[in-house]
Amino acid sequence: MTETIPTSITANRAQARLTIEWSSGRVASYPFELLRNACPCAQCRGGHENMKPEPDPGVFIIPLMSANATRLVGIEAVGNYAINVEWEDGHKYGIYNWHYLLALADEMDKHAAKGK
Repeated sequence: MTETIPTSITANRAQARLTIEWSSGRVASYPFELLRNACPCAQCRGGHENMKPEPDPGVFIIPLMSANATRLVGIEAVGNYAINVEWEDGHKYGIYNWHYLLALADEMDKHAAKGK
């Protein structure tokens, strides 16, 4: 079984979207706001005990308090398994691994299918 990995990662600041082309042929476009809501770090999840390999479906309804929280500063590779995103408000602790990002894309598809 071949692991699905990104073949291209592009951040469009004007549209506030991160687009990932996956080795499976899938293309997922993540709104910056959703990425910040879904930040997998212990601080955003409310402690290590709440960290999970998949995103919480509630990330689609979490309001954000500051526009700076969703302005992208930069993205760095973390080994060959993840990316780290830095936001304008200084938050840079979330490591988004490939499994997590694919699961988030699945949740986006489910959410869109429900018409919400």
